[in-house]
Amino acid sequence: MTEKPVRVQWTSRMAFILAASGSAIGLGNIWKFPYIAGENGGGAFVLIYLACVAAIGVPIMMAEILLGKRGRLSPINTMLILAGEIGATPAWRYVGWLGVIAGFLILSYYSVIAGWTMAYVLKMSLGSFVGISAIAAGEVFSAFKSTPQFLLIWHTVFMAVTLWIVSLGVSGGLEKGTRFMMPALFILLLLLVGYAMNSGAFRQGFEFLFAPDFSRLGADSVLIAMGQAFFSLSLGMGAIMVYGSYLPTHVSIARSTLWIAVADTVIALLAGMAIFPIIFANQLEPTLGPGLIFQTLPVAFGQMPAGAFFGTLFFVLLFFAALSSSISLIEPAVAWLSETWKMSRFRACAIAGSLCWLAGLGTVYSFNVWGEIKWFGKTIFELVDFVTANIMLPIGGVLMALFAGWVMNRQTVEAQLPLGKGLAQRAWWILIRYIAPASVFVVFLHASGIL
Repeated sequence: MTEKPVRVQWTSRMAFILAASGSAIGLGNIWKFPYIAGENGGGAFVLIYLACVAAIGVPIMMAEILLGKRGRLSPINTMLILAGEIGATPAWRYVGWLGVIAGFLILSYYSVIAGWTMAYVLKMSLGSFVGISAIAAGEVFSAFKSTPQFLLIWHTVFMAVTLWIVSLGVSGGLEKGTRFMMPALFILLLLLVGYAMNSGAFRQGFEFLFAPDFSRLGADSVLIAMGQAFFSLSLGMGAIMVYGSYLPTHVSIARSTLWIAVADTVIALLAGMAIFPIIFANQLEPTLGPGLIFQTLPVAFGQMPAGAFFGTLFFVLLFFAALSSSISLIEPAVAWLSETWKMSRFRACAIAGSLCWLAGLGTVYSFNVWGEIKWFGKTIFELVDFVTANIMLPIGGVLMALFAGWVMNRQTVEAQLPLGKGLAQRAWWILIRYIAPASVFVVFLHASGIL
C-alpha cells in the first residue's frame, strides 16, 4: 500500500495552493457568483452558498485531492488504479470520465465568455464607454453577442493562450502562470472594492449581499447554490484531482484545502462587494443574468472619474481569473492523453484544445444564429451550463466522496489525510460518508419536485 511515485510535482505547498486556488477562483467567482446571487435574493442565497461550501465543498475537496495524491495519474486512470488496488469494480473509472467530460464541456463555453473579457479590455482601454448610457451599453453588448465572427475570434484567442500555458508543463506553465495571476487578481479586486466604498451606495450593496431575506429565494435556489459551490471550488471535474496528483508527499491536504476554500470564498464575496455598490450607485438592476457585468458595469465605469482606467483594470482582472481556471479545466484531458497514449504535452494540448474549441461553437452560435434552438427551454449555452454545474459536478463530487468514504481502505485514507484521532477526523468521516451525499440527494429530490 505504498504511495505511487510522483511524476512531476509542484515546487512547494504555496505553489499548489496558488494553482488550486487559481482553478477555483475564476469567472465562477467574479462573473457568475454576483449575477446568480442577484437572481436569487442576495444575502439569503449567499448564506446557503457558504453552508454548502463548508459542509459539502470542503470535505469533498479533501477527498478529491487525496484520491489524486494516492493515484498520481489523470482522474480516469487514478480511479481505475485505486479501484484495482482494493479489488473494487473497474467501473469506478467512469467517475474520472464524468469529471473530465464535465471540465471539457465547461471550458467549451467558459472560453467563449472569457473571450468577452478580452474584448472588453480592448473596448475599455480605448474609452468606448466614456459617458455611455445604460441603453447604449446594452446595445453595444447585444451587437457584440449577435456577431458570431467577433465571438469566434475571441474564443479562439483565449483558447490559444490557455493551451500555450498548459503545453509548458506543470512547473513551467501552470505554476508560473498562477504565481503571477493570483496575486495580481487579488490586488486588482481590492482596488475595485476601494472604489466601490466611495461610490455612495456601498451600504446598499453590502446589505444586499449579506442581509438575508429568505422570502426572495426561488424554488431552485438551494440547488443553484450547491451547484455554484461545486463550480466555484472546481469540484467534480477532475481538475482538483489532477492537481492533487502533483502534490508533494509532505504537504498537508487538510490545511491546503482550507486555504483554498477561504481564498475562493473571500474572492467571491469581494467581487460582490465591488460590483453591487457600483450597480446600485448607478440605479442599475442586479438581476440581469449572465450579461450583468457586461451590460451594467460599463455604464458605471463610463460615468466615473478615471472610469476607463478602472474599467480596464476590472476586465483585466476577469481575464486573469478566467485564465487561471481554464488551464485547470483542460489539464485532466491533457494528462490522460499524455499518459495513456504516450504523446507529448504539446500534441495532447492540440488535440484536446481543438475538440474543446469545436464544442465551443455551440455556445458561440447560441447567442445569435442558433438562439432560437432550445432544449427543455434552454439555449445550448444555458443547457450546458445547467447540466454541468447543477448535475454533473455534484454527482461526480458525491461519487468521489462515496469512493473515499466507503470503498477505499480506511487506513490508506487516513494515511493520506492525517487529521489525528480527535474531533476533526470524526467530523470529516461523518461529512464525507453521510452529510455531503445526503445533502446532494435531498437537494436533487427537492429540485425535481419529488420532495
